[in-house]
Amino acid sequence: MTTRRLRAQETRQAEPGRAARRWRLGALLATVAILAIGAGVGLAGTWVAVERGAGFGAVRVGPWTAFPRNGSLEADPYSRAIVAKSGGLPLGLGEGLSFTASRDSEGRPLIGSCTYRVVGRVPQTRFWTLTLETPGGALVPNPARRYGFTSAEIVRDGRGVFTVTVAPDVQPGNWLPVREGRFELVMRLYDTPLSGTSTVIDPGRMPQILQDRCR
Repeated sequence: MTTRRLRAQETRQAEPGRAARRWRLGALLATVAILAIGAGVGLAGTWVAVERGAGFGAVRVGPWTAFPRNGSLEADPYSRAIVAKSGGLPLGLGEGLSFTASRDSEGRPLIGSCTYRVVGRVPQTRFWTLTLETPGGALVPNPARRYGFTSAEIVRDGRGVFTVTVAPDVQPGNWLPVREGRFELVMRLYDTPLSGTSTVIDPGRMPQILQDRCR
């Protein structure tokens, strides 16, 4: 048998082994790619949840959103990460309920170049506060050093309805100054029957956020 024939025979005998090795390598690379994609999607989802404050168990009332179990041992991992990122201390289940709004009642983002009216009443509660904060949870700095109102100091009309004007320019009455950029409104209800147990709240029991004009 010639050398050429021997080499051809050896090549034919080696082909099945080479094909099997190529198949195993391809399967390994496909598995690694699938795992990498899954990990990337999971990390991206976690990042979005933490950045947007989108934990589980949300209670939404119009533009307002609350997470009653953030201050309990039953808080989900996303909610715990959100609290850790903000550095804030959530209200416990027996203390009250904190609502946050990053959009107005029409669904438009709250921005400092616009003027808004926060109008209405609040659910039954012993005491409440309304503060103006950055998306990161810090108070919005302003020359007037006015960062919010409490239920004890806010001015109401004869029907018990209050109006808070959020605007970059000085306004009469209950005025909260705001600067350029995104902001959030945070309403904290202390010692309220809603604490930690309510999943449905009548939208009429929370104030509306109405945009008046923008620069």
